[in-house]
Amino acid sequence: MHIKTDSMPIYMDRHDVSENVTAENVAQLHQADLKIQDKFNCRGLTYWFDENRKTAFCLIEAPNKEAIKEMHNQAHGEVPHKIIEVDSNIVESFLGRIEDPVNAQNTKLNIINDPAFRVIMVLKTSSYLNRLEANQFNLFAQKFHNSVIKSLKYFKGSIVKSDNNHYLASFKSVSNAVSCILKIQSNFKYTTPKFDSKNRKIKIALSAGVPVSEEKNLFEEAIVLATRMCDIVNAQLVISYEVKVLYESENRNLIIDNKLIKALNPAEEKFLIKLMNYVEQVWNASSFNVSNFSKGLGYSKSQFYRKLIKLTGLSPNNFIKEYRLQKALELLHKQSRNISEIAYESGFNSPAYFSKCFMEKYGILPSKYIQQHKT
Repeated sequence: MHIKTDSMPIYMDRHDVSENVTAENVAQLHQADLKIQDKFNCRGLTYWFDENRKTAFCLIEAPNKEAIKEMHNQAHGEVPHKIIEVDSNIVESFLGRIEDPVNAQNTKLNIINDPAFRVIMVLKTSSYLNRLEANQFNLFAQKFHNSVIKSLKYFKGSIVKSDNNHYLASFKSVSNAVSCILKIQSNFKYTTPKFDSKNRKIKIALSAGVPVSEEKNLFEEAIVLATRMCDIVNAQLVISYEVKVLYESENRNLIIDNKLIKALNPAEEKFLIKLMNYVEQVWNASSFNVSNFSKGLGYSKSQFYRKLIKLTGLSPNNFIKEYRLQKALELLHKQSRNISEIAYESGFNSPAYFSKCFMEKYGILPSKYIQQHKT
């Protein structure tokens, strides 16, 4: 059943609770909110509580954040640590519900001990690169998407967003998420035309997290990490350190096979975050080059070179070039500017050099690519 929530914005807040707080305590706090919510023009829709991590998340329809703080304060004094505005459909896609589950125990208190912690999957495929004859392309795409959707359904993954070459999905179980990406990868080999396997690539990454962190959007921290792992790490399947640890403890210390899945260690993860925070600010400045790369990150040249090669398989020079080409490809695909504008916007000093690099990387000239992908 969907709740009609057109009238007011919906917010999710986060409470970090103390060690001795139980699911029953949180249910009592929720009831206290519901008793006085009308006074603040709020409506408590539901909440999640994670016994292990000692976090609670409330979903509330309210006129603004202040009203939520005041309601919580008057009801029980437990003011949230962070509040973000959310879209109820997206909350439902990630977490499976936007209202209290049916009171199973038929007790006065509907105790919900249901963590909001999720494993986030980002999948990217280069299926828009070389467009085959339309019917072959559609056949490949159809087989591929059917296979991904079937695997996600089987392993209880919930699709949050998807388009022709990208999926964002959410899992409750770490084991299901890891099994799912292995299955998608193995099916991908069978749905890929033999003659076209060079152009058809798939990258999948898993990270994990909670809906409200220090970021502005729902699950943003986990999504950003998974996206960066997908884009940058030199492996088809990549998982964060947290996912690895959780998987191994969930499966009685069954070790992740590094030949099948690249599991980042904490140092690699830290380097990836530092690298991308920096690169995202400077990548399209034409003045940016390799000599100010390591310095900007606070490493010596040799130290930076070693770390980057290990993580991405690319030298600093090639890394920046590949990153700019990928961004340029996305801009070309949107067809929002001409080739010269895209070349300069992507940090290339000349359209001719951009076209040369693009041809080397993708086997097609930017002009031909635009012709092929005219919508």
